[in-house]
Amino acid sequence: MAELLNKIIPNVMNKLPDFLAAIKDTLVMVVWSGSIAFVLGLILGIIIVVTKPGGILENKVLYQILDKLINFFRSIPFIILLTWVMPITRALVGTVLYVRGAIVPLVFGSVPFFTRQVESALAELDGGLIEAALSMGSSPLEIIFRVYLKESIAAIARGTTITIVSLLNLTAMAGVAGAGGLGDFAIRYGHDRNMADITNVTVLVLVLIVCVIEFAGGRIVKKNTH
Repeated sequence: MAELLNKIIPNVMNKLPDFLAAIKDTLVMVVWSGSIAFVLGLILGIIIVVTKPGGILENKVLYQILDKLINFFRSIPFIILLTWVMPITRALVGTVLYVRGAIVPLVFGSVPFFTRQVESALAELDGGLIEAALSMGSSPLEIIFRVYLKESIAAIARGTTITIVSLLNLTAMAGVAGAGGLGDFAIRYGHDRNMADITNVTVLVLVLIVCVIEFAGGRIVKKNTH
């Protein structure tokens, strides 16, 4: 088997330790930045929904501020955002390089996107359920957890899947700026040194990761769809 692989993908086999390390770095970036983005995006998405005009905690000032901030950060191309937040990244983690230096810009790039996904998911909820909960005397906190979040698990899972796939794409761009991972590996060897087998295998691995993410997300959606 090893002999066959050496014939088909010789450069990948020669760089196998680096390739495996690149896969690990990509997964670490996705897990850490994805976890932080999930928590922050979920909180911000809920705040936007409940403070919008007609919301259960209507607050036009807070809603407008958050809405404009999210639109602002979503409008910045990630490769520019990556360099723009470098002072913040250096202040928080001490470096702008490698995996650690990629977490902050990845969070900045994915939180606004996931916030909109959460907002869209909660907006799909039947308004009659909210009215029924209010008529029964439920507090805003109870409505958030027992109605908004409980009834929107499938929609939030879909948004989470889309966000993770998008985040995987962002890690490839971060790799170009020195973050490491599969993006850096493919550019450094596959492109710069014209090793086509490295590029092809990197693409295949990324496709497989996306398939696993979408499969897991699909199962969660199916399990929680009424």
